[in-house]
Amino acid sequence: MRKRAWYFIISLILISWSATAQAGDFGLGIMIGEPTGLSGKLWLSPKSAVDAGLAWSFQGDGSFHLHLDYLLHDFKLIPVDKGKLPLYYGIGGRFLIHDHNKWWDEHHNDNDVHIGLRIPVGLEYIFTGDKVGIFLEIAPVLDLAPDTDLDFNGGIGVRYFF
Repeated sequence: MRKRAWYFIISLILISWSATAQAGDFGLGIMIGEPTGLSGKLWLSPKSAVDAGLAWSFQGDGSFHLHLDYLLHDFKLIPVDKGKLPLYYGIGGRFLIHDHNKWWDEHHNDNDVHIGLRIPVGLEYIFTGDKVGIFLEIAPVLDLAPDTDLDFNGGIGVRYFF
């Protein structure tokens, strides 16, 4: 199981690295909620992007959280006078490594590594000048390994675009 987890991590890193080689603006910032940590976004075209999170999940005893999503944006749904307010949606993957303690191990028969499918939906206000974006997101997660389970991610965040 650990070997598959490492293959998954390496695949996510390679996908992210290959995406950064394409044209687009890169944003880096923070997200607060479930999970809480770093958030990055790379615009691939005027309406599509890849986003990633490297964070800490506070569910249970806590987990290291990594996700990578492909997003599409609808800029016409919510018109605003200044800036932009697209609705975005997409699909991606989530990877968790649980931080167990003695109490958790005695009361749960749980594996350390979880791999799941994310379906993020959110709003992002992009200020005039396209340098700062504030987002609100919810993402149902279908864990596929080691067991099938339904979970949710969600939160708010801010990114600065370089």
